Amino acid sequence: MAQKARKDRAKSNAEALKNLHLGTLIVNTWFVLANIIFKRRSLWLYVLLSIPAFICEYILETTGRPKYDASTKALKTAGEDLNASGLTEYMWDIIWVTWASVVAVIFFGNGGWILWLAVPVFAVIKGWGLLGAARNMAGGMQQQQDAADPPAPTGNRKQRRAA
Repeated sequence: MAQKARKDRAKSNAEALKNLHLGTLIVNTWFVLANIIFKRRSLWLYVLLSIPAFICEYILETTGRPKYDASTKALKTAGEDLNASGLTEYMWDIIWVTWASVVAVIFFGNGGWILWLAVPVFAVIKGWGLLGAARNMAGGMQQQQDAADPPAPTGNRKQRRAA
């Protein structure tokens, strides 16, 4: 049963990576052709803002690609789940926002790169939430420490003896 799950994940990952590479090829080819044929767009911004998407694509490729034995063609590893939530999901989001930005630049000019601002804004929002959660955890630990410590005696030694 576990072998079937690994095979299903390998098949799913291979399909997702094929679609990812095909989408990247189509979007970037459109940009280059539109840049050559129609109107010039900023190549500097294109390269700068496409680098994070290319890095995410490389990471998804290296971690999600199923690996097979060369001689027996047996599945060695199915790769990480590319449908997982968390960091994998954020990498997909960065790629999709970059594609949308490139398409916006093709149709609307260099102002389309403003759409890419969603990536750092979202990162700041998530980081702020994590920072708040860390502060709450640290505050909770401080309260637990304070509750564990006995209260400090009040007054001087002579007053405490008299009581």
